[in-house]
This record gives sequence, structure tokens and C-alpha cells, in this order.
Amino acid sequence: MIRQFQLVDQVKAYNPGADEDLLNRAYVFSMKAHGAQTRASGDPYFSHPVEVASILTRYKLDTASIVTALLHDTVEDTVATLDDIEAHFGQDIARLVDGVTKLSRIELQSDQTKQAENFRKLVLAMSEDLRVLMVKLADRLHNMRTLHYMKNADARRRIAHETMEIYAPLAERIGMHEFKDELEDLAFKELNFDARESIVTRLKFLREQGGALVPKIIAHVEKTLSEGGVSAEVAGREKAPYSIWRKMQRKNVTFEQLSDIMAFRILVPELPDCYRALGLIHCAYRVVPERFKDYISTPKPNGYQSLHTVIIGPERQRIEVQIRTREMHQVAEYGVAAHWSFKDGTPLKADPRQYRWLRELLDILEQAAGPEDFLEHTKLEMFQDQVFSFTPKGDLIAMPQGATPVDFAYAIHSEVGDACVGAKVNGRLVPLRTMLKNGDQVEVITSPSAAPSPTWEGFVVTGKARARIRRLVRTQQRDQYVNLGRSILAHELRQMEIELKDQDMEGVLARFNCETVQDLYAEIGDARRTAKEVAEAAFPKARSDSVWANIVPIRRRKDKGKDQPISIRGLIPGMAVHYAGCCTPVPGDRIVGILTPGKGATVHTIDCESLESFASAPERWLDLAWDAVGAVPDSHLVRINVVIENKPGSLGNVCMAIGQNEGNISNLRFTNRAPDFYEMMVDVDVHDLKQLTHIMAALRAVPAVNSVERARG
Repeated sequence: MIRQFQLVDQVKAYNPGADEDLLNRAYVFSMKAHGAQTRASGDPYFSHPVEVASILTRYKLDTASIVTALLHDTVEDTVATLDDIEAHFGQDIARLVDGVTKLSRIELQSDQTKQAENFRKLVLAMSEDLRVLMVKLADRLHNMRTLHYMKNADARRRIAHETMEIYAPLAERIGMHEFKDELEDLAFKELNFDARESIVTRLKFLREQGGALVPKIIAHVEKTLSEGGVSAEVAGREKAPYSIWRKMQRKNVTFEQLSDIMAFRILVPELPDCYRALGLIHCAYRVVPERFKDYISTPKPNGYQSLHTVIIGPERQRIEVQIRTREMHQVAEYGVAAHWSFKDGTPLKADPRQYRWLRELLDILEQAAGPEDFLEHTKLEMFQDQVFSFTPKGDLIAMPQGATPVDFAYAIHSEVGDACVGAKVNGRLVPLRTMLKNGDQVEVITSPSAAPSPTWEGFVVTGKARARIRRLVRTQQRDQYVNLGRSILAHELRQMEIELKDQDMEGVLARFNCETVQDLYAEIGDARRTAKEVAEAAFPKARSDSVWANIVPIRRRKDKGKDQPISIRGLIPGMAVHYAGCCTPVPGDRIVGILTPGKGATVHTIDCESLESFASAPERWLDLAWDAVGAVPDSHLVRINVVIENKPGSLGNVCMAIGQNEGNISNLRFTNRAPDFYEMMVDVDVHDLKQLTHIMAALRAVPAVNSVERARG
């Protein structure tokens, strides 16, 4: 364990102006607060916050961050309070400690909802001050280093999964690649020990076999650059075991088939030297096609800048080369910490555009329905590779691979996404589900009267777009359920000769676990609750003899200024209606309705076999009848099975018989082919049972038709 004076010396080595007294007081306060507490390893618990603080000194964080690391567990695990922290160390440090404390329960959580809820807190806390995230990452890193001391294997795997899914991607997003690599490696070791050991063994073998090869390549590259007049520092670096494993899985290749296990980094003094070095490398060695990436002109969202290329290098080895300035290298290694000003109280100097992704996570937080929804969308947001597209003005928009113009529109602004009706990519109109490519220029076409389509959720890939679409769809559905539920309840109360008033429903909200009257109406409209039970709860003395099955007055609709009757009697006004695909009812059939949560009423024929599954729920049945058959010439889909002789003209005669009786064939499929007979299913649009009967009679009169039956099931 690091001693007090050693920690202070580590801080003052990079920040001579650090408050030594504050560091000493925090060290002593934490040590006394944790007292005799021990960790799973048997070490004093106080060793943990000291190690967390030591990790942060490597990244040269300010004094407030180091003090927060020393104190981060005191409020959660000791008798110390936030008031004590503020009294001894000031409001700023108390705020940072509070931010980390709120996240501490995320560890050892088995419940997915609790994990997701705490992740929401993490995003909110780090949006206020990124130092909270850096302390939490250091805390998680030390816990992962000591994970093997935990005896519970399930707990170890749970923590490793959480580290891989949340903390490693967050470390990558703020550019702290050393954190990310070590977190991934420690989690990989726990989750797939055998795979990691296999890769580590192979890497060791390669180092032993090619020990002299790496210095040769470095010397050759340095000579090439020097002769071209570029002063550079060249070094080789192995890929991390987990990074190798992930690439093997993604590309479905073996270890031996990977060509870029070793990457060579070229550090140059100035930005123009990067492109000069790239030109010299490309002139001297063969370039592997489609493997060049320019992250200098288009940096990654975390601020990472570098040129990447793959060449057939010295010794005929296929190698990856990364070219960057020393300043870019600092950002690549230390991320957000590289921008820190080491004077206490000074904020980050980083370009805020580099952390646009953080604002997008906050947007998702506002749109998500619940914790699990938020966790799903943020994982989408953090795990995918990037594609870079441009607005017509030349602004760069970075999105995950597979992104579409809809994702692009939402990346510009949520309101632009909501109003999107079309898009032009490189000047050409394209479908909204088109996948964008690097370098595409995208123009979003909007309309003030437009609204997002629920079908967009099937092809968007960004969490922000998906969360926003889901929210608007939920809002639309809720409005429909509220209006429908109010109409259903009003009808039920009319049977009791009572007028519906919102204030009368407020007294039963607690009984049905609803916060507002609108919530209660929505539950009725969604068929999660019946109007009868709500009515009887609100007016227990005015018992109604009416039941759900009662026939109600004819529902009417407006058509060109005149009232026109619709086809079904027995529906509650405003209720959504669906025709069952199992029996395809048409006017003239005897019908019943089944209330379905989230769908309204589903209409079945009285002899439909699927009705047996609803026998135990009579409260969901509606007694329906067709009203004034033929009054409205609606078309209804019905399916018939036909067996015809296999001879020329048979199919034509079948189609002619249907057409002569004004039937419209919407689909036809052969289900069985034999030498003598064909069996087929024909979907026909008809107005009513009478027309269907005429069509089937006409088909039976066709000489080539062997049998005609209405399809069931």
C-alpha cells in the first residue's frame, strides 16, 4: 500500500502547486473512517481508495480528483456523511464524492433494472463533471485487479460482464485507451479464461520467434523517414488479447490469419509531418487497398487523431502503421485527462464538440421509457464503429456503421428527425432506409406537418433515433388509449344513467394504482382494466345490469359531410377493430369480438376454433353483429382453397370465374403440385358472404375445378 508521503510526492511531481495539506487531511480522514474494515483479499479496506488515487496520479489529475478518490467510499461504507465531507474539504469535493457515491451500488447488482438505473445516474453525474467518471473508472480498475479474491464465481462473472459492457466502452469514449485495454483484458480473463490463455501463449511464441524482426522493421522505417527529411520516433506495440479475440470473432478467422497483431507507431513533431511521413511510407512500401483511415481530418468522437494505413513492410511483413504528432499521442493514450489543466478549479480545455456523444446520451436519457430501454440504446450508441457523413454546409456528423438518413437527421437535432420526410445523398433522392457510407453528403428533407413512422424503428441504428421514435409512438398510442378508454367508460356509465366526470374518477385512482385520471383511461383503452370494474368502484351503490356483451347503438362515421353507418354493431364508440386472420370474417358471417390488450377488439366468426382459448375469460367477449350489410361497400379479405386439374387453361378459368363475380385476387399460392392436380390458396377481396358464396359456386361450375373450400385456421 502506498504511504502518505509517497502519494503526495506523486501528485507534486506533476503539479508542484498542489495543496499538500488537503491531500494529507484527506488521507488521514479516509484511513480513520475505514478503520479496521478489510477487503476480500484480507488487506485493509483503506488500501483500495489509496490505490485508486495512485492510479489517477498516473494520469496527472488535479488535487480535487485525487482527494475524491481517497474519500469516494467513505459516505457509502463508513459513518461519515456528505456534510462531514463538505465541512472538512469544501463544496466542490463534496459534490464529486456525492457523484461517485451515487454510483457505488452499481457493483454486485444481479437485477438488470437496478444496473440500468444506476447507469442512468452515471451518465447524469459525469455530464456535470467528467472527473466523476474518471474516479469511477479508476475505482472499477482496481476492483477488477483484485477480482480474483472474490469467492463467488457468479458475482465475479457479473462484475466482469458489467465492466465489458459499460465501463470499458465509456473509457474508450473519453479516449482513455490504457484504462479500456486493461479493463477489457481483466474482464476477458474472467469471462473466457481459456481463450485468453491461448492468445497470450501464441503472442509469447511470436515474441520468441520474431524477437529480432521488430527491431529490423523499426530501423528500416526510421531510415526511410530520415532519408525523406522527416524526424520521427518509431515504436512497435502488440494488440491487446481481447482486441485480437474480438477481431477473430468478427472476421471469423484464426489467429494465424491475422496480419496486424503488431502495430507500429510513428510520432512526428508537427501535423504536416504526419502527411509527409505517410507519403514516404506509401512510396517505399506496397499499400494494402482499402485499409487507409484519416482520423486527423475526421477525428473520432473521443478526440482521437491519427493516420492509419496497412502496408507490406520490411521483411515482407504485412503491418499496420499509425502516424500522429506527440500531442495527438497524449490524447490517444490519456484521452480527456490529456486536456486537464493542473491548477485546481480549472475546467477541461478539451473541445466540447469531442464530447457530443455525452449530450446524445443525455438525449436518450430523456426519451427512454425506462432503465432497461436506456441501457439498450446506450449500448447501441457506444459499441458500434463509426461512419462519417457531411451536411450540405460541410459539417461532419459521426454515426455508427449502418446508419441511415433518419439517424443522420436525428444526429443533427431531434426536431429535424421528427420532421424528416425524405433525404438526398450526394444529390440523389434515396429511400430513408439507405445505409450511409463514409464521405456521403446528406441533405434532409423536412415538413412541418410530418411525424416519425413506427416502421423507422426497424432500420435505425443509433440509440438517440430509436429512443425518440419509441417515445413519440408511445405518446401517440397513449393518446389513443386515453380517448378510447374515456369513451368506453362513458358508455358504461350511461348504462347506469350517470354522466362521466373526471373528478368522480379521482377517488378510485389509488385503488387501481394510477397517478392520474388519464392513466386510468389509458388502462381501460388498453384493455388492461374493464370499464365495468372502474364504474362499480366509482359508484358502488349504482350497480349496473349492463355487461361488456351488451349491444350498443350503431357507431357512425362521417363521409363527405353525411353520416354513414359502419359495418358492425356492438362496438364501444372509438374502439379499434381488427379482423382475425384465422377465420377471415366477412359481412354475413355470425361474429363475436375478443378484447385484446393493446389492440382493441378482434372480430372472429362464431365457429372459429381459436375461440376455445378464450373460454375462461368471458369478460373479454363482445356480442357483435353486422349492421346493414352492403350499406358500406368495404372490401374484406377471405381465403379459399381450390384444387384444379393440371391442364392448360385451368388457372385462367379460375381467375375468370372470380373476376366475373367482381372478386379481386390479392394473393395466390400453390401449396401442392402433383402430376394430375394442383392445390392452391387464393386470397380474394369480397364485400360480403353473399358475394363469396357466388364466387365459390362459380368456381365449382368450372370443369377443371375439383373442389372449393373456405380456408379455416
